[in-house]
Amino acid sequence: MQNQYLSKLRNGETLHTSDQIKMIFLLALPAILSQISSTVMQYIDAGMVGSLGANASASIGLVSSTTWMFGGICFAGITGFSVQVAHAIGAKQFSKARNIMKQGFVICLAFALVLSLIGCLISSSLPIWLKGTPEIVQNAYYYFLVFALFLPFQQLNYIATGMLQASGNMKVPSLLNILMCILDVFFNLFFIFYLNLGVMGASIGTGCSQLVVSLLLCGFLFYKSDILKLHKDEKLCFDRHTIQRAMQIGLPVGLDRFVTSSAYVAFTRIVSPLGTIAIAANSFGITAESLCYMPGYGVQSAAITLIGQSIGAKRQDLTFRLGTLTTALGVGLMTCSGLFMYFGSPVMMHLLTPDAQIIALGVQILRIEAFAEPMYGASIVVAGVLQGAGDTLSSSLMNLISMWLVRIPLAAGLAGHYGLPGVWFAMALELNVRGVLFLFRLFRKKWMHRLKG
Repeated sequence: MQNQYLSKLRNGETLHTSDQIKMIFLLALPAILSQISSTVMQYIDAGMVGSLGANASASIGLVSSTTWMFGGICFAGITGFSVQVAHAIGAKQFSKARNIMKQGFVICLAFALVLSLIGCLISSSLPIWLKGTPEIVQNAYYYFLVFALFLPFQQLNYIATGMLQASGNMKVPSLLNILMCILDVFFNLFFIFYLNLGVMGASIGTGCSQLVVSLLLCGFLFYKSDILKLHKDEKLCFDRHTIQRAMQIGLPVGLDRFVTSSAYVAFTRIVSPLGTIAIAANSFGITAESLCYMPGYGVQSAAITLIGQSIGAKRQDLTFRLGTLTTALGVGLMTCSGLFMYFGSPVMMHLLTPDAQIIALGVQILRIEAFAEPMYGASIVVAGVLQGAGDTLSSSLMNLISMWLVRIPLAAGLAGHYGLPGVWFAMALELNVRGVLFLFRLFRKKWMHRLKG
């Protein structure tokens, strides 16, 4: 059904409002399930490691912001290519789309290998740079080292998922990410408890599940995808314009991820002196919250595909309409998530750790954060709209302003007097500011004028 609507979009046929809403839901639902399954995998890791004690949890929490940075930079690398694939498919230039895809695979995988090497080289020093306490430094080192070794397979997962979603196929990545969650359970049980590898076992388990699923995703993309499967008569041809355009789109996304992730690192440094309980509560709080904002990221994936293909098809009549509809859906879902977070936070924290002190502090900070979810949803989905249009620089600048001029200074100022709740209040305020900035950008429509140009 979703392919039928996308085909109408590409062919210039009329799509009524009801058709547009159905198309958004059909694309968003599998993406939401995919995002939730990824978060469940984080819950599994956190819950299993949480059973090992507060120090084990804190060791993962210490380096988690850096793992996000590395993962985010890898994701940024594929964005410039996946957006161009969506544009080419929208224009019904399928051969061109396949060549862009192949270029993206070669370049992004090479980049991930370099990043993996860098991660391995800094892994022993990273926990010390982040001011980790002596009892958690060793486990943090092991966790990050294994993460770095498996980074190329994480990149393969990102590339294949991004390309399939750009073509409008949300279902296969969703199903395989659910499989990854199931595999993660079994791998974690084996490595953490059967082999008694503890924190390092959690990282190995996650890496192995990513390895299996990334290979399955690539197999489907190359041999089963309706639009993007490989053709024997089409050779890889590097195109300077494609690579330059990928850099124009991808570099701002990389800057955005670096700005955001480096702010998370700074955030971790602000939290670290507050003690092991605060570090663990902060880590579990972030994991718990991530379940609530996954619907927003699912809708974002749909927005990238829809806006990308509508631009490629030159459907200027639909572009803004689809942007506002996806944003409204994202805000609505995230409002429901905020309510769930506020009232369900005790249960969420109990699932992650048995430690009463961590649970109490975690519930407190999650209830503060619940008030930021609607506007956070707005910023997430509008970022997808802008990304699908190729307007990635504005997102980077807005994140830079909100993170470094609002969140970090305010968190640093409040940490000493109010502890972790003060730090999370700063985060909640910043997310509301960010949402306002992104909505302002959406409704000014300047990103559409750039596209017409």
